[in-house]
Amino acid sequence: MIDRAEVRKVANLARLNITEAEEVEFTTQLNSILEYFDQLSELDTTDVPPTTRAIETSNITRADQVFPFPDKADLLKAAPEQQGDFFRVPKIISSDEG
Repeated sequence: MIDRAEVRKVANLARLNITEAEEVEFTTQLNSILEYFDQLSELDTTDVPPTTRAIETSNITRADQVFPFPDKADLLKAAPEQQGDFFRVPKIISSDEG
């Protein structure tokens, strides 16, 4: 069982400011989740093969379609920064090669 002190500790570690009412609510919710896991642990899964999903699914994403933007100048105007005909973005990869 999880008590309010543990909820408060986890909230502190996660840098969350929670109220006393939220402590009580989260304590109840987390204990319900743990009780459910206790119920699941009672099941015999010896002959159950490991899976990633309970049911089979297929990729349901749509195919990519290219739609050119009608006005390049308007698109560049919408960018926070531009350099010539390109978007200017902050450098995120450093290189020791200079």
